[in-house]
Amino acid sequence: MAIWVRVISGCVGLTLLVLVLDAAVRTFLLPRSARVRLSSITARAVSKIFQMFAGSKRSYAKRDQVLSLFPSIVLLSYQALWLALTLIAFAFGLVAAGVTNFASAFEISGSSIFTLGTTSGHGGAQIALGFIEAGTGLTLLALLISFIPTLYAAFQRREISVSRLSVRAGVPATPWGILEIAQSVNAYDLLDELWREWEQWFIEVGETHSTLTILNFYRSPTLDQTWIGSAAAVLDAAALFNAVVDLTPSPTAGLCIRSGWLNLRRVADYFEVRYPEKVLRKTPIAISREEFDIVLARLERGGVPLIADREAGWRDFVGWRINYDAIIEASYKLFSCPRTDWRAASIEPLVEPSNQRGRIVED
Repeated sequence: MAIWVRVISGCVGLTLLVLVLDAAVRTFLLPRSARVRLSSITARAVSKIFQMFAGSKRSYAKRDQVLSLFPSIVLLSYQALWLALTLIAFAFGLVAAGVTNFASAFEISGSSIFTLGTTSGHGGAQIALGFIEAGTGLTLLALLISFIPTLYAAFQRREISVSRLSVRAGVPATPWGILEIAQSVNAYDLLDELWREWEQWFIEVGETHSTLTILNFYRSPTLDQTWIGSAAAVLDAAALFNAVVDLTPSPTAGLCIRSGWLNLRRVADYFEVRYPEKVLRKTPIAISREEFDIVLARLERGGVPLIADREAGWRDFVGWRINYDAIIEASYKLFSCPRTDWRAASIEPLVEPSNQRGRIVED
C-alpha cells in the first residue's frame, strides 16, 4: 500500500485504541466520578431501546421487569463495543505494519483479539501487534469480570438497608409509615438509630453511585421497594418528625437530612440534574399543603402526638424539604421509580399497636 495510507491507518488505529483504553480505565478503574463520552453514548443508546420496549403504557410491574435488565445489558454493551473497536484499531495498525489489504488485516486482528491462532501476521511488527492485541483483549475481559464483584457488593450494601426499612416503614416505605410504626411500638427513642443508619447509607450511596454510576439503574429485588423511594421516605419522615411531632426535635434526624441532600447532590451533579444552588423559603416543593394536611390527619388518627400550630409545622417541613425536593423528584423520573403518593395516606389502613400485653388475636 502507499505510504500515506499506512501512515493514516496507523494514526486511526492508535486513536481508536487510546479511546477504548481511556473509556475502560475511567469507567472501571478510576475511583472518582468521571464523564466518559464513549460510555455515555453507549448507555444512552441502550436506554432508548429499553424505554421503547418498556413503554409508558405498560403497567409498572412489566416496565420494572424490562428495566431490571438494563444495567447488565449496558455492561455487556461496553465490552462488546470496546472489543469491536479494539479489533478495528489493530486492523488499521496491521495495515500500517505492512499487511497488504484491509480484509487480511481484519482477519489477523480477529484471530489475535480472541486468541484463536488461526491467522497470524508476518514480520516482527505484525507479530508484535498480534501479541499486544491478544493481551489487550484479555485485559478488557478481565476488567469487566473483576468489576462485577465490586459492583454487586455495593448493590447488596445498599439494598440491605432498603430491605430493613420495611420493618420500620412498611412496604412500600412511606414517611408516615415510619412514624406510625414508631408510635405503634412506643419507640420514638429508637428512631435515632434509623437516622444514624441512613446518614451512613447516604454517605455510601453518594460515594458508590457517583463513581460506579451504573449502580443507579440497578433496581431493588422486590417490586414494591426502590432505593429512591426508600431514601425519600426516610428524609420526609425525618422532616416530619422535626417539624410536626410534639416531641423534642432530633439533631440526629437533622443530620440525616443533611447527609441525604449533600450526597444525593453528588449523584445529581453527574446526571446534570438541576436543583437550586441556594434554597430559599419561597422555593416551591412538590408536596402541596393539602397533601401535607392529609398525612397529618392520618398521623393524628394513629395516635402520633402532633404540635397544635399546623401552620408553623408546614413552614418547618418546607424548610427541611426544599434542601432535597428537586433532586428526589427528578430521581423518580430519571431512574423510573414510582413516586410516593401522599394522598394515599387517606385510604391506607392504620398501623395497629403491636407492643401491648394481653392482645387478643382473632382468627
